[in-house]
Amino acid sequence: MSGKGGPPLWLDRATIESLVSPRAARAAIAQLAADGALEAPARWSVAFGTGELLLMPASGQRFGGVKVVALGDPAGAPARRLPGVQGVYVLFDQETLAPAALFDAAALTELRTAAVSAFVADQLLPPGDVVAMIFGAGAQARAHLLALAATRPLAEVLIVGRREEAVAALVAFAAAHGIVARPAGAEEVDRAGVVCCCTTSAEPLFDGARPVPGTHVIAVGSHRPTRREVDTTTVRRSFVVVESRQAAAAEAGDLLIPLAEGAFDTLPVDADLKELAAGAARAGAADLTLFKSVGVASEDLAIAEAVLGARGD
Repeated sequence: MSGKGGPPLWLDRATIESLVSPRAARAAIAQLAADGALEAPARWSVAFGTGELLLMPASGQRFGGVKVVALGDPAGAPARRLPGVQGVYVLFDQETLAPAALFDAAALTELRTAAVSAFVADQLLPPGDVVAMIFGAGAQARAHLLALAATRPLAEVLIVGRREEAVAALVAFAAAHGIVARPAGAEEVDRAGVVCCCTTSAEPLFDGARPVPGTHVIAVGSHRPTRREVDTTTVRRSFVVVESRQAAAAEAGDLLIPLAEGAFDTLPVDADLKELAAGAARAGAADLTLFKSVGVASEDLAIAEAVLGARGD
C-alpha cells in the first residue's frame, strides 16, 4: 500500500475477486452491522450524458473513501450494452490524508451489494438448502448467485431475464461453479424460497400474492425513488429490512411508491442492519421477509478495507 509519498496502489477486478471471497465479504458486512457503523452522508448525484454521476464518501477509523461512478440510464444502457457501473473507488489514509489505493468501483460495488444481501439472507433464511429465483442476468445477478451459494446450499436456481442469450450465459456460469440453474418465468416464483431482484426495471417483476409464506425477497436493482422491482402486495406481506432508514426514506422506490399510494401511513420498515445484527428485530408472523437495498457508502469502505486486509496492508 502506498499513501506515504508514492503513487496509490491500483486494485483491479481480478485482484479484488482473488483477495476477498463472497463469504469473506459477507463477514465484513456482518462486522460493519455489528459495529453499528452504517450511516454515511447521502450520495451526491448529477445528470451526466445518458446517465448520472454519483459521489459516495464515507469515513472510518483508519481510512476514508469515496466512490466516484457513472451509471447508465436504466432505459438505455441495456440496449446499448453499456456496463451498469463504471468508475473508481479512492481510499485515503487517515493519518497522512494521502490517497492510499484505487479500486475498480464496478467490482467493488458488485461484491459489496451481494455481500449485504447475503448477510441479511443469512439472518432471515432457515437452515438447509433452498430454491432461488434470480430476476436479471447481468453483473449483480452473477454476484448474487455466488453470494447466495456461499450462504445456503442452492437446490436449484431459476433465472428470469429479458434476453435469452444473457440467461443462457448465467446458466452456464452457474454450471461452471457447480450450481444447477435453468431459465424460468416469473409465474414460477411460488417455487422459490429466496427471490433476488437484480434488474433495472421500473415496474414490479412478479405478483406479490404468489410467493409462499416464508419466502425471502431481495430487491437491489435501483436506488431511484420512482422505480421499483416489487409490488405493494409484497411490501404489505413482508417484514421489511433496509440498510439505513435515512437512505431508504430518500431513495427506496419499492417502499416510497406504496407510501405515496396511501398503502402505509409511514415508511414500511421493520428493521435496519444494525438492529438485525443485534437480534433485536425478527420477522415474527410476517408471511414474507423483504430486504430493500439502496447501497450506502460505509459498505463500500468496509469491503475496500477487507481487500487491503487480505493483502496484509
